[in-house]
Amino acid sequence: MTHVENELNSQPECWIRAAEAAGRHRGALPGPGERVAIVGCGTSYFMAQAVAGLREGAGQGETDAFAASEFPYGRTYDRVVALTRSGTTTEVLGLLGQLRGRTRTTAITADPGTPVMSAADDLVVLDFADERSVVQTRFATTALTLLRAHLGLHTDSVVADARTALATSLPEGLLSCTQFTFLGRGWTVGLAGEAGLKMREASLAWTEAYPAMEYRHGPISITTEGTATWMLGEAPEGLARQVRATGGAWIDGGLDPLAELVRVQRLAVAVAAARGLDPDQPRHLTRSVILTP
Repeated sequence: MTHVENELNSQPECWIRAAEAAGRHRGALPGPGERVAIVGCGTSYFMAQAVAGLREGAGQGETDAFAASEFPYGRTYDRVVALTRSGTTTEVLGLLGQLRGRTRTTAITADPGTPVMSAADDLVVLDFADERSVVQTRFATTALTLLRAHLGLHTDSVVADARTALATSLPEGLLSCTQFTFLGRGWTVGLAGEAGLKMREASLAWTEAYPAMEYRHGPISITTEGTATWMLGEAPEGLARQVRATGGAWIDGGLDPLAELVRVQRLAVAVAAARGLDPDQPRHLTRSVILTP
């Protein structure tokens, strides 16, 4: 097995540990009513979008998500939460340095031996979810589970669905598809973005991601026989019928959306194998992006 496969298969156990850890880190995580920004890069940015949607949907307070490089320094927040697997990403460390003494910061990371440990005011270390692979799977979903549990939105059924996602066959015919579109609504828009990124990173697939209703406003024009559209979460009424009418495949995600993301991770590995690619050696990518002058 590749590192990616081993790591994505371990997610149910990681999620259990993250849910248990949420209570121990309550003081480091956003409290009800706080105005919060969540930041990250790449996969962590998409997880930030998902958490922001969950938190606002739960009535916990105004919550924004930004790529760390695009943080609006003119805005005021009670807390900024940075998601960083490596703890070394240039944009995240720069942001935390700019905010020191101005805004309370929390870093959620996988590696306790990295610069982020002294850059943030509060820390949550998920070292049990660290990864050898360049392509993120379990750290991202484990960090999301930690914050989901903190909001009271994680249940045992999520873990059960993840195990189902790992144990059941992928939908037929996807390995031969030439293009993949992932759709979300609310908090799952971020998951759709991450699904598209995972397919691009691991298998060099042509992928796109949209809010589900926006897909109908133009992007559906690329859908035809040999393409696949995958919904993460509940689909808008009538959309599946319209996609099928194009001749494209429709995958209606019936599991918890985070478990559906696990299925997409498996698909990314499968498509990579079918194309003779090694998902542990993604093209032009490194485990951490460190920019030097």
